[in-house]
Amino acid sequence: MHAVVVMILQRLALGVLTLFVVSLVIFGATELLPGDLASSLLGQSATPETVAALRRQMGLDLPAPVRYWDWLTGVLQGDFGVSLATRRPIADMLSARLGNTVFLALYAAAIAVPLSLILGVLAALWRNSIFDRVANAGALSAISFPEFFVAYILIFLLAQSGYFPSMTRLSPAMSLGDKLYVTFLPALTLTLVVTAHMMRMTRAAIINLMASPYIEMARLKGLSPLRIVLRHALPNALAPIINVIALNLAYLITGVVVVEVVFVYPGLGQLMVDSVSKRDIAVVQAIALIFASAYVLLNLTADVLSTLTNPRLMRRK
Repeated sequence: MHAVVVMILQRLALGVLTLFVVSLVIFGATELLPGDLASSLLGQSATPETVAALRRQMGLDLPAPVRYWDWLTGVLQGDFGVSLATRRPIADMLSARLGNTVFLALYAAAIAVPLSLILGVLAALWRNSIFDRVANAGALSAISFPEFFVAYILIFLLAQSGYFPSMTRLSPAMSLGDKLYVTFLPALTLTLVVTAHMMRMTRAAIINLMASPYIEMARLKGLSPLRIVLRHALPNALAPIINVIALNLAYLITGVVVVEVVFVYPGLGQLMVDSVSKRDIAVVQAIALIFASAYVLLNLTADVLSTLTNPRLMRRK
């Protein structure tokens, strides 16, 4: 137990250091953008005096290290600043959109994780069969297609026929059933994209264990192939499976930008694209930091769960 606590603390320290480096990269990248933010907000007809006054108001006349420190200390206190485009607090803008993005990610995960585990187990159970070959071909095809292509194919097949809406409109008054219905196509798009990775990892992890001595002993005892896979192989293959599931869950949260734009989904990805087009740098920085935090947290969770399911990892030198 002590070793697990030490490992968690080490991972937390590494995660905090990673987020600090990411914050430097995010701030530095926005600083390197061409043009002057105050001039672009005021337009070409603005006088130099007006531009200078706006720069002082937004703190752009301060040195970059000072502005980074002010931004970082504000973020640590939960204050992301004020949107340059709407003059609204960024935290208020993010709260509603973050809930929509998390809902979409959980919806897709609720479909993708069980589906990928079932397909991976069946593909390993019926190795080199027609089902295995079809499942692998479908998985490779899904991996090869970009998200927007999958989204437009689903819109053409399911939205044009009137089964599902092509644009996602959410309101607080909607019931859970209505939300599940209107968000089905973006959730299905994400499901098709991430299921392939998890299915192939599940299949590979189980197949690697099928030649183990304890699996041969289970066969000699007369156990059925399905019971051997579920009772003996799958529990010992959880470490790599959990890793790939966690990475794909991180993608579901951080990689929804394209899907949200295609389906006009009111989430963080859509807000980020809108903010980039408006040059609302403060909002872009906040969303990028949230995405990075989610990715680091899910990677930490994957490391901890993998270690708990396979204690031998704690004895690596």
